[in-house]
Amino acid sequence: MSTAAEYGVLGIGNAIVDVLARCDDAFLAANQVTKGAMTLIDEARAEELYAAMGPAVEVSGGSAGNTMAAYASLVGARGPKGVFIGKVRNDQLGAVFAHDIRAAGVAFTTPAATDGPPTARCLILVTPDAQRSMNTFLGACVNLAEPDIDDALVAASAVTYLEGYLFDPPAAQAAFRKAAAVAHAAGREVALSLSDPFCVGRHRAAFRALVRDEVDILFANEAEILSLYEVTSFAEALDAVRAETRIACLTRSEKGSVVVAGGATHAIEAEPAQVVDTTGAGDAYAAGFLAGHVRGRDAAQCGRLGSLAAAEAISHYGARPVRPLAELASERFGALA
Repeated sequence: MSTAAEYGVLGIGNAIVDVLARCDDAFLAANQVTKGAMTLIDEARAEELYAAMGPAVEVSGGSAGNTMAAYASLVGARGPKGVFIGKVRNDQLGAVFAHDIRAAGVAFTTPAATDGPPTARCLILVTPDAQRSMNTFLGACVNLAEPDIDDALVAASAVTYLEGYLFDPPAAQAAFRKAAAVAHAAGREVALSLSDPFCVGRHRAAFRALVRDEVDILFANEAEILSLYEVTSFAEALDAVRAETRIACLTRSEKGSVVVAGGATHAIEAEPAQVVDTTGAGDAYAAGFLAGHVRGRDAAQCGRLGSLAAAEAISHYGARPVRPLAELASERFGALA
């Protein structure tokens, strides 16, 4: 039997500085940006697009980084604290990322690279319909590998949360498998976010194997889970994922979410929100669910915390919480928080 965990959630993902700017559909067309998708770009394209963008906000980001910031906002000083593993370069953006995520209340000790590509950045273009189109230069992220996985941190964390976006570099896939093995050897749990249907399409076989063999808690939206199992209906996807994971959290935008756990299926309503920017909604949902899970809440309660965190994320510009999520949860749910 495992000992009590020092950390609640360990996030492993792309350490990215987000650059967010508003634009219209004409800008996307003129600059050949695929609306609503996450597109991987090289350094030259990143520089070209950055120069064309309007005024922007720059904050530490990345999918798992956003989840960990929202998790820290939910658990507050009561904990258990969150921790993050991700690769940055020893440059200006690397320093920005490290300072920002620590200031959010997340432990971050991964050594910065002293050579190789610069710190990653994601150029996020938000259109008036609240859709976000992400253009990501992975930079130093591509060099995250097995040696960057701190076995002691993994073993000390109740849940190790893996970001699907990080699955593109082969070395990172190996790092994921190592982290999962260390976590399970220590009696801990492994969670995975599928992140993006295009990402699933690039690595479907590897994702299927990881979900089947290593994942205890799966996070996916409707498009991602349909892509994973190559089915056309949500009901078919539910049947498939129920057979392969212990807990699956499937988000469906304004339809809320469905949580499959322990043989039961829970339909969770979406929390009311004025949609301003959908950036980070899925990341925030995972944070809410995991914050409840590591504190022993049942699956339906965890799903409601996830919905609350997602509603806060889409109600303003940018992925990080504007208001402390612990306060919102206490007001909305009282003892549940």
